[in-house]
Amino acid sequence: METRINNTKIDGELFANMVRSGAINLEANRKIVNDLNVFPIPDGDTGDNMYMTIDSGAAALSKVIDKGLGSAASAVANGMLLGARGNSGVILSRIFAGIARGLEGVDQADIPTLSHAFEVGVDEAYRAVSVPVEGTILTVYKDAVRFAASRITESSSIKSFFDDFTAELRLSLDRTPELLAVLKESGVVDSGGAGFIYIAEGMKHAIEGYSADEFSSHKAESKQQANIDLFTEDSELEFGYCTEFLLRLQRSKVDLDHFDMNAFKEHLNAVGESVVAFRDGSIVKAHVHTMKPGDIFNYCQQFGEFLTVKVENMTLQHNETTVRNRFTVAAPKPHKAYGIVSVAAGDGIKTTFYSLGCDWVIEGGQSMNPSAEDFIKAFESINADTILVFPNNGNVILTAKQAAGLYKNADIRIVPTKTIGEGYAAISMLDTSSNDTEQILAEQQEIIENVVTGAVSQASRDTVKNGVTITRGDYICFVGDKVFADTKDANSAALALAEANNAGDFDIMLIIYGAGVGEEQRSALEAELESRYKMTETIFIDGGQPIFDYIMVLE
Repeated sequence: METRINNTKIDGELFANMVRSGAINLEANRKIVNDLNVFPIPDGDTGDNMYMTIDSGAAALSKVIDKGLGSAASAVANGMLLGARGNSGVILSRIFAGIARGLEGVDQADIPTLSHAFEVGVDEAYRAVSVPVEGTILTVYKDAVRFAASRITESSSIKSFFDDFTAELRLSLDRTPELLAVLKESGVVDSGGAGFIYIAEGMKHAIEGYSADEFSSHKAESKQQANIDLFTEDSELEFGYCTEFLLRLQRSKVDLDHFDMNAFKEHLNAVGESVVAFRDGSIVKAHVHTMKPGDIFNYCQQFGEFLTVKVENMTLQHNETTVRNRFTVAAPKPHKAYGIVSVAAGDGIKTTFYSLGCDWVIEGGQSMNPSAEDFIKAFESINADTILVFPNNGNVILTAKQAAGLYKNADIRIVPTKTIGEGYAAISMLDTSSNDTEQILAEQQEIIENVVTGAVSQASRDTVKNGVTITRGDYICFVGDKVFADTKDANSAALALAEANNAGDFDIMLIIYGAGVGEEQRSALEAELESRYKMTETIFIDGGQPIFDYIMVLE
């Protein structure tokens, strides 16, 4: 590996490797971050959100022509801006946006310049949050930036700066439960701060000389099975094979200390194209486009043995892409004064929102927050002067606001719905006949304030919440972050939820049941609720949503 630990300056190439390595390290540990959720249901998605955000930034580096540091930082920031998901992802994207602003026009940065750019990241992140909360990723990042800055001396290196930076990240993270009561009560540290530590540690690995795995599993997306009919008996191999492999160098075949990696790459370039290859210890990872992968395998096997091999016919891939991307002209959509975008998970809920008049329902919500780019695509599909957006999840509102700030072809207004119930009630009673947007938004806010949304879900861990002892595998019912009961079955939890919230005082009780609820179970709950609350109209909808067995909406 090429070591750069004594460097006192950072350039675009090193920064790019740091971002890629940070993304890879977070990808490998994102489940740990997900599991730090303070609420005991399987909705932890901070690790996923932060990973998809930084991965979007890493992917944007492939389009950078100028190799300067400022250009690389700007590309990362722009990529993360569109890829940001959830509050943690948005904050992360603003940190890197600030860093990019601090490095604007800089080809190389010394340590004081880098430190200043990190401080601009603090300011940018705090500005992104309307009410900054200490004990979160904001605090963890700020503490680390200022501690590392205080340790800079004339003998400092990039590595020593990052050593101080990552050390304080960990210490600050350990302090978060003392700053945020909900963390202390749940016995966890802040998940966003933990996610940032994995990114920073990955960045430090790059500084220490470890190569970023540019085609690691963090880039792999689920693919449909290849359509082999696109390469027939009469086809010709036009584009060759995309070939990737991990090669373990063998002492019996080669002198590990004197293996010539440059000569290895030169050979791959002579017999193929688009070569990316690097060595990490005794493992060589390579990617090459070639007409004859067998020749490459024979060459490589003189140095070691393969751990993994992947070969894909690029002619087939090309034909498949051509079929998918065949040009069509979409019929223009009629212009209207108001359009509606909503966020929901579950086919039944999405269908319900469309039936209420939504123009576009973005797939997402709890545990799968949409990105700013997802919102922009939705905005682009609607021909309206004003687009009303219903996030329906507190962790999606900030992303929706970020997307609204980016879109200029319509007046985007965020209706701050934090639950599916609020979204359902607000959209079902939406009246735009006044053509007065401020009046419409005020009416929507009043509707939201008079809706109670509760849920039933299976507990993902043992804990105590609001005085309720929760056992993993049991069912809990809650409104917001207040847990009312822990029961052994979902129906009992739903009944406890209705009782705790005085369902009989409401005119309507809407029950949206999830993908795991069978007909017999649903019918039993419906019969019991109707028996208990005869004056309340009870409506059941097959939502098909994940995570929540029942969502209860009281209006």
